Amino acid sequence: MDFQTWWLIFVPLLFALGWIAARVDFRQMLSETRSLPNSYFKGLNFLLNEEPDRAIDAFVEVAKLDPETTELHFALGSLFRRRGEMERAIRVHQSLLSRSDLPQADREAAQHELAQDFLKAGMLDRAEQAFESVLDTRYAVPAVRALIRIYESEHDWPRAIEAVKRLRALVDEPVPQLVHYHCEMALAAMTARPGDPAAAEAALDAADNAARELRKDNGSAASEVRIAILRARLAAMQGSTEGERKYLTSVLDIAPSYASLVAADVLESYRKLGQAPEGLELLREHYGRHPSLDVFNVVFREIRGQQGHRPAWAFARDALRAQPSMLGLDRLLEVELASGETRPREYSAVAEQVAGQAGHATPLAVLEIAAGADFSLLRSIIHRHTQRLDRYACQVCGFEARNFYWQCPGCNSWETYQPRRLEEIK
Repeated sequence: MDFQTWWLIFVPLLFALGWIAARVDFRQMLSETRSLPNSYFKGLNFLLNEEPDRAIDAFVEVAKLDPETTELHFALGSLFRRRGEMERAIRVHQSLLSRSDLPQADREAAQHELAQDFLKAGMLDRAEQAFESVLDTRYAVPAVRALIRIYESEHDWPRAIEAVKRLRALVDEPVPQLVHYHCEMALAAMTARPGDPAAAEAALDAADNAARELRKDNGSAASEVRIAILRARLAAMQGSTEGERKYLTSVLDIAPSYASLVAADVLESYRKLGQAPEGLELLREHYGRHPSLDVFNVVFREIRGQQGHRPAWAFARDALRAQPSMLGLDRLLEVELASGETRPREYSAVAEQVAGQAGHATPLAVLEIAAGADFSLLRSIIHRHTQRLDRYACQVCGFEARNFYWQCPGCNSWETYQPRRLEEIK
């Protein structure tokens, strides 16, 4: 009975306490709402009415009236940066850093935001200093990543390598571009005047170690291909034709699709050793297993040079029947026209075959010209049609280039170019 009496007293007391708490919270909310400047509500109204420019002006006014609104300053700074108004973004974040009462966590955040402003504005020296100032904070990982991008853009490969090592100490993840940083250092040592073979060798050894680490994480073969190509170049620089050939031919086994990058050099290395027929046979067999446009072009030229036009055109007919290509036809017409000889029957047969199988909207004039044996005009029309296909394309941003790049000039991504022309990909 005593328990029931106590319970009847306790329940109304709980309700009373809840009512008092609600009244206090409601009054506090009303007080805070009244303290907000009218510009704040104007800004919200502009946002709701999809007038972002006027909303920004209103929120800037709020920030001026109440400098204590730290979160609003951060929001405005980020918004200005996204809109490309870098001067205003920098000014907002610098005003935050000028406050002596700013908490340490907010100060670190403002410093990191300011560093991003400098980076996007292209002020790399100031961005580098700003990112370095937050390396011992919770922003260390994004700061190191940003420093790597800065060193890349400046081609400061030693500092980029050091930054990658620092990143690996913070997070356990592969960094594929590390191999290319060492390769860039090797290339710089080989192209310097005078060249420095010892430095190039050391850089390539470091690249090998980095590639070996990547192999554990199922990395791509592209980096190993580049190392082999540079080792071949170094061997040639040191007068070792055998070494050059060994590294070049290793590419055919490491990554068969990259044969297009080394086919001409492979053949030249065999020619230096007096073994041009063996080199031709090697590439011809490789083309049979892994057909590509550039290898086709090298093999066709070499067959024509070693064995004459009839075996060359027999190879071309069989190759283009299996892999129809207007670019292939364009390349072999270029070779034949350069020789100064004309062979109407062969041109006509291959032109008809490619036009019927390649799937391109080939002008009817092509076949008519082939029949009439106006070969320079035939090649001119085909070349105009294939120019846009004679390019490499980045798989990330789509940037097209006539030359093959390990790093895309458009988006700066690494290993995003396939070693095939656009016609071969589409």
